[in-house]
Amino acid sequence: MNIKFATEEDIPLILQFIKELADYEKLLHEVVATEKILKEKLFGPRKYAEVIFAYDENEPVGFALFFHNFSTFLGKPGLYLEDLYVRPTHRSKGIGQQLLKCLAQLAKERDCGRLEWWVLNWNKKAIDFYLKIGAQAMDEWTVFRVTGKALEELAGS
Repeated sequence: MNIKFATEEDIPLILQFIKELADYEKLLHEVVATEKILKEKLFGPRKYAEVIFAYDENEPVGFALFFHNFSTFLGKPGLYLEDLYVRPTHRSKGIGQQLLKCLAQLAKERDCGRLEWWVLNWNKKAIDFYLKIGAQAMDEWTVFRVTGKALEELAGS
């Protein structure tokens, strides 16, 4: 298995993995990303996120999409893992752990103070895996989101 950074030529594969993850999470109906959007946001003048792929031989079997955030308390950047997905046929082979290890190494190389992500509360297998590798649940925090019409109204449109 090896891990490599995505390139612009990987845009169709990135979208495919996003859709596979969304389908697994029963959220496929919410995916509005297109290859054009991904090209602009991941490989345009301002890169909003990065992607790494895990390959088994020459077959892409997993991916992680991540970006930098910033901790005011630490005074350092962090890495936020937006998506981590390993195809069902390749789960329980250490691929997810290798992707996380790669991100942890990147975080250290980039002088980040933390690596963090969210997980759906029904995904017990993932939660158990994250606890096993030393991740801590941030149960005292509640996630808030403003999107769609509420975002437009808040922005004053």
